[in-house]
Amino acid sequence: MDATMASDPIPMRHGATVERTSDREMVVSRTINGPARLVFEVWTRPDLFERWWTPKSFPISLLSVEMDARAGGTYRLTFGHEGSTFDFFGRYLEVTPYSRLSWTNDEADAGEQITTVTFEEADGATLVVVHDLYASKEALDAAIASGSTSGMPESLEQLDTLVTGVNT
Repeated sequence: MDATMASDPIPMRHGATVERTSDREMVVSRTINGPARLVFEVWTRPDLFERWWTPKSFPISLLSVEMDARAGGTYRLTFGHEGSTFDFFGRYLEVTPYSRLSWTNDEADAGEQITTVTFEEADGATLVVVHDLYASKEALDAAIASGSTSGMPESLEQLDTLVTGVNT
């Protein structure tokens, strides 16, 4: 995918589709085999979230998860890599049970990034769409170049595996 322009959706490994929709926007989507209520719960409960969020192929581990999943609430994810730790953190802008989550990613040096996730249920499965809006074209280009945008398809596959196991 050319990181400098919008692109057609590209089917990826792990059953997800990745699309750069504008200079500042990246969208990843995947159908999860479970109802929206359960998918939303697995996304907003720290004890469940920590079981799927970090791609297993990445050399990092999720050490702690703090979530106050309500509008105005905050979150903090602490990761470990080769003896060091680093945090991702921000605040929830919108929490609409079973249909929508939106939060800031305040740790970014390149200005505020906003992530919005929608959950659309049909026939017992849920289409999850993760929409990242970056502060600038340069910030998205840098995220793509560093590989930091590449883990979401694998994370969504892990989410599907967890939801399928909980749902059976």
